[in-house]
Amino acid sequence: QVQLVESGGGLVQAGGSLRLSCAASGFTFSGYVMGWFRQAPGKEREFVAAISQSGRITYYADSVKGRFTISRDNAKNTVYLQMNSLKPEDTAVYYCAAALSTTQAMSNMAQIRYWGQGTQVTVSS
Repeated sequence: QVQLVESGGGLVQAGGSLRLSCAASGFTFSGYVMGWFRQAPGKEREFVAAISQSGRITYYADSVKGRFTISRDNAKNTVYLQMNSLKPEDTAVYYCAAALSTTQAMSNMAQIRYWGQGTQVTVSS
């Protein structure tokens, strides 16, 4: 059974940091591009970041470039999202995702094979 379990969300003040984790099981983690999406209240789900199978290639949405860093540990079947300099507009439910695509193509949700259930991130002003 495929599972993507996110953790690390919470409430943080603007300018603060959080580190999200996503533990994967039930599929060959190292064979998949991994990524993060987010969905704010009343808005559509949007792409945040993606990382290649080896971890050597990353791709970010313009809105988070320079503030967020995606990484992965294939030995632990886990992908991370380090979020720094958080802004109130980063408030959303953050979802982990897995795809068999390029990192850039993963920004298209039609490419996503597996989704996590999400973790809430709230940034107060």
